[in-house]
Parts: sequence; C-alpha cells; structure tokens
Amino acid sequence: MITCARASGLTLAVDGAQHIPGAASSVLADIDAAVAKLPSLQAGVRIHGVEALSLVLISEGAIGGIASTVLGSVCRPVRAILFDKSVNTNWSLGWHQDRTICVKQRIEVDGYGPWTTKRGLQHVAPPFELLTRMISLRIHLDDVPAENSPLLIAPGSHQLGRVPVDRYAEVVGQCGQFACLAQAGDIWAYATPILHASDAASVTGHRRVLQVDYSADLLPGGLEWLGV
Repeated sequence: MITCARASGLTLAVDGAQHIPGAASSVLADIDAAVAKLPSLQAGVRIHGVEALSLVLISEGAIGGIASTVLGSVCRPVRAILFDKSVNTNWSLGWHQDRTICVKQRIEVDGYGPWTTKRGLQHVAPPFELLTRMISLRIHLDDVPAENSPLLIAPGSHQLGRVPVDRYAEVVGQCGQFACLAQAGDIWAYATPILHASDAASVTGHRRVLQVDYSADLLPGGLEWLGV
C-alpha cells in the first residue's frame, strides 16, 4: 500500500518540495551574468568551471544557505544544469527520478553504476541512499506561469525509495500531481529523488531554470564530485 503526502501547502519535510518566493532575487543579476555566455539552443547545459557562478552558490550564500539549513554547513553544490525552454528548445519529459551524479573521473567502486557520459562529463548511478541525502534547488530566472512548463511533481513520492519504472504511473496516480509555478527570483527546493515531469511550454518566451544539486557526502574509493 502506497501512502503519499497531500498536494497543497507543500513542505520539503513532508512532501519533498517547498516554494521559497524571492529567495534568489538578490543574486539574480549575478546569475544572469554568469550564465550569459553558456551555449544556447540546448535542452540542458551542464555547468562546470564557471567561477562567477560557483561563488554565488556556496553554502554561505543566499542560495546555498537554503541547502545548508537542511544538510548542514559542510554541504556544497555538486552539479548545476541550466534548462532553457524557448520556441527553439521546447521539449517534454516523462515522469522519472534523478538517479545519477557527476564525478571527475570513472573509478570502479562497488555499488556505483551503471556509468554514462553526458555532454562529455562522467555520470554514475550511486547507491540510492546517497540520493536521499541530497537536495535539489531550482532557481527561476524567468516567470513560470501554468502555460510556461512548470515542473510537475508527485508530492511525497520521495519517501518511496527507488521506484521501478513500470510503477511510475501507479505512484503518480496515488500521490497526485502538483504544478510548481514560480516568478523570476523564486526557488523551489526538492528532495532529489522526487518523481517529476515536464510538459512542453505553450508560450514562446524563455523558461530558464538553474538546477543545483547539493550534498554533504564524501564519495568512496577515490571518486570525487565534479562540482560546479
């Protein structure tokens, strides 16, 4: 029997998601400047080595401080992806869980695998328990009304562990769906393993979202987070 949380008045602790209005407003211009020269016309740009962005995302800052209240002050940003939906890059994504992390190099360690390469970067599926100790922050650089492809989540699904792909529809049916509307400068915080999806946008403007994953864990066996 699957028991999931309510789909209104969401909190991170109960539902695996929480809206934090205006939390990034003070650094929005800094983020815009930091990502301005990244490649365009891609569904998702995986970011590494952008020092200006790294400085904005540290755990002592306005954004990283949200993660540190959950994970502790030793947490750090371990992956960042810029999503930019527009008239030229508009896509939909079915229900799924984020199950991989990005590391500096491939080292075979028990419990880590399979391996994949995304945009030239090494990714690996870690033990699922590691993902449950992570938090993902989605920083909205543009307004996201209902017609501009808000993230859809299944509230409470993060509590169910690794959900088999053939049970996604069942879990979403029992948990319900919630559309995460936002204004530019807002942050949505998520438990990293939450089931989520995205429809194609029905407007022609941009829908830029910077997703940053935070962790306080060290990796075993010589593996190292790639970082931001």
